[in-house]
Amino acid sequence: MLESIYSMIALVFILVTCVELCDAATVVDVYRLIQYDISGVPFGSRFATLNHHAGSLHFAPGVDLSRTVLIIPVRELNITFVKEYISQRKPLGGLLFLLPQMFNFENREAATESKYQIREKELMKTVLVELERLLIHANIPYPVYFAFEDDDIDAVLADVKRSDVSGQPATATTGGYKLVVSAPEPKRIASPSITNIQGWLPGLKADGDPNQLPTIAIVASYDTFGTAPALSVGSDSNGSGVVALLELARLFSLLYSNPKTRGRYNLLFGLTSGGPYNYNGTHKWLRSFDQRLRESIDYAICLNSIGSWDNELWIHVSKPPENAFIKQIFEGFSTVAEELGFEVGLKHKKINISNPRVAWEHEKFSKLRVTAATLSELSTAPELLESTGGLSDSRHFINETAIVRSIKLVAESIARHIYGCQGKNIQIFADNTSLAVNAPYIRSWLDLLSKTPRVVPFLTKNDPFVMALKKELEDHTHEVNVHHEVLDGMFTLYDSTKAKLNIYQVASVTFDLLLLLVLGSYLIILFTFLVITTRGLDDLISLFRRPPSRKVKTA
Repeated sequence: MLESIYSMIALVFILVTCVELCDAATVVDVYRLIQYDISGVPFGSRFATLNHHAGSLHFAPGVDLSRTVLIIPVRELNITFVKEYISQRKPLGGLLFLLPQMFNFENREAATESKYQIREKELMKTVLVELERLLIHANIPYPVYFAFEDDDIDAVLADVKRSDVSGQPATATTGGYKLVVSAPEPKRIASPSITNIQGWLPGLKADGDPNQLPTIAIVASYDTFGTAPALSVGSDSNGSGVVALLELARLFSLLYSNPKTRGRYNLLFGLTSGGPYNYNGTHKWLRSFDQRLRESIDYAICLNSIGSWDNELWIHVSKPPENAFIKQIFEGFSTVAEELGFEVGLKHKKINISNPRVAWEHEKFSKLRVTAATLSELSTAPELLESTGGLSDSRHFINETAIVRSIKLVAESIARHIYGCQGKNIQIFADNTSLAVNAPYIRSWLDLLSKTPRVVPFLTKNDPFVMALKKELEDHTHEVNVHHEVLDGMFTLYDSTKAKLNIYQVASVTFDLLLLLVLGSYLIILFTFLVITTRGLDDLISLFRRPPSRKVKTA
């Protein structure tokens, strides 16, 4: 009985010790750097599994980092260091970037900011834009993750910094913190789909008029692309464009609901997908038009990034400014902008027919000889896969007033074109009327877009967000159609975008050996005590006597 009690006590002691050693210090949600190929050329992070010790930027010169995950707060980011390690392909176990909570789309705090906080926010945005540009266009042979600052991970980082500064970085012999992500190897996503949604507001035909009415198309691409697909909400690019299109559809549906105010123009609203991928969805959507519809389009206006400007917007066109149609469109927009108290500039960029890459969405229309323009706060076109809804494009940087002014500009300009009121100082969508721009409606959709990552192909055909867009267009327009297409084969994307990071506090080898010695000594003493108390000292001594030889036994 006594022997059983002592054995149970020893077992419990060992189990408790193991639990204390193996328990995770904290568990954190982490978001993986995107992995993709363009025409077979690999980009982004190529691995997802992580199992290395934690380190900081305070490591000693010459230290081997091949089995170290560097924890780097964006507030302390040394972009030169990151560029050096990535461009020179120096060995590194992994990277974990800590983002300020202001970039967390689940953080809904709207506290009043001081001038210092506003400056800090703008600085963080600038740093993140540069970091994203670097990471997106690099081929990185180790895992790269993003996480948000919180008390737990800040405490871990503080301990790691102290160890690095003291010259005792975390290793197998010294102990420290170990970062573990148990994730399956990323797999290629086969046949990723893109979804285009369109709705109509038919114009009013005169009795006996056999001619087809002209059409004005209002278009916005709704999907995003960024360094971390699970965080790419794109509040400005192109959440602002989508919000504006939905509000324009609502305003003109009110105007067209009365036959007396229905114009002699059809209005076509298009929410397109595949925007970051060279406007692949727009290309396939336009190809689905029959020749008659394409020829009926008077002009198309594409909305792109209109949510964070101050006093100037730009109209980008492919046809020369001297073109009569372009002149008419620009003058109409310019006149309304002047009445609203800001400026609209004109930017002309000729299309290179031999180059499949387009800078703006309207160029897809222009290649099919359809007059089109893009309205944007950007004065120059971004590079491929840049400024398409990355980490820095969050709700905190959106100016709702800018979106309202953009909607007023487009709505008044199109309405004056439809009703032949160019140059006249009249407001069809005046404030405090039934046709006024609805700020709460804009805010609610902007909130939804700002917490919904929309990276193809992680946004599926029947995704709730896609269905919500379809339903909203059905509430304001007619003949709403959804077109499913397959993303161009030159783009290949991989899964595994989000994971759980387990941070363990591990002991050094010296501690393990000491623990082993203590446990061994304890068990030997326990064994000796049990033998003496149950069998006697003679039996214990006999265990260590040399057994007699076989000859002695035989004799």
